[in-house]
Amino acid sequence: MADITRRLGWRHLRGAPTAHIRHHRSGTLVHDGPGLSFWFRALTAALSEVPVDDRELAMTFHARTSDFQDVSVQATVTYRIADPAVAAARLDFSIDSDTGAWRGTPLEQLGTLLTETAQQHALDVLARTPLSAALADGVTAVRERVAAGLGTEPRLPATGIEVVAVRVMALRPEPEVERALRTPAREQIQQEADRATYERRAVAVERERTIAENELASRIELARREEQLVEQRGTNARREAEEQAAADAVRARAEAARSVQLAEAEAARSVKLAEAEAARTLKLTEAEAARTLQLAEAEAGRAVRVARAEAEGAREVGQARAEAQAAWLRVHAEAGIDGTTTLQALTATRLAENLPRIDSVTVSPDVLTGLLAKLGGGPSEAAP
Repeated sequence: MADITRRLGWRHLRGAPTAHIRHHRSGTLVHDGPGLSFWFRALTAALSEVPVDDRELAMTFHARTSDFQDVSVQATVTYRIADPAVAAARLDFSIDSDTGAWRGTPLEQLGTLLTETAQQHALDVLARTPLSAALADGVTAVRERVAAGLGTEPRLPATGIEVVAVRVMALRPEPEVERALRTPAREQIQQEADRATYERRAVAVERERTIAENELASRIELARREEQLVEQRGTNARREAEEQAAADAVRARAEAARSVQLAEAEAARSVKLAEAEAARTLKLTEAEAARTLQLAEAEAGRAVRVARAEAEGAREVGQARAEAQAAWLRVHAEAGIDGTTTLQALTATRLAENLPRIDSVTVSPDVLTGLLAKLGGGPSEAAP
């Protein structure tokens, strides 16, 4: 669409490079060409804008084959306006001088013309083709027939239209017919799929059997290797025990030798210590003997002196005691006491001095009664 602006009663038009502009002023062609830009007056100007770029026209229509089956055709026609002057003369491409929009619908008219022409040739070729052939080769046949028909159509050049290309995208039957046609192929595909499934299962079973055999062989090999491992471990254990025993023997011999050396060293040290201790003891013994001898001599001197003092004391005590006894006897003799009685008293006195010490005396009633009886009878007997 052309771009039109207003300035003080004038209009300015700026067209696109793909739009052919035709400007008539008072019936005279003033401007003619693509991508124009000019000033004009709205009251005296007649403007036309014809697109000269390639345009795509999509169409969908239904047709019937020779076996009376409905099919739908999807196609696209690429065209362009090769002669803008002829097209502007045959179709209404005039634009509004204020907005730049088309006053009519020229492109819809061109679309209707192309669609009906292409549909006519497509229906003609499909009406003589069965459904199976139409589905197999109908796309190519329809495309070639439509392209040839549009190329030979006299009305298109007379309108300034040039067909660039024709494409047929799809040719489809009705959904029910399409499902019915798909059934054999689907069944065949399903059969192939089932066969492939069975073969895959058979291969899987065979592979599982192979895997099971391999696992069994692996277990047998593993058991054999475990047996070898156990034997090797036993051999290693025996070898280790032998080496350990040999090492223990060597260690024991070394320990015994070291113990012997230590014992010999200890014995030598003990001998030396014993000799030193004996020497020291001998010295101490000699010193002690000398000291003991001195002490014995001193003790002997002291004992002699004590003995002499005791003997002297005993002599003096005996002499004094003898003198006392003599005096005691004289006293008894002077008192007129019989000598026998005096000797008995002296004997009792000596006996009392030599008797052991008595801490306590228990007197029974019988003894006490006898003593009292004796004491009681004593004076009466002495009286006569």
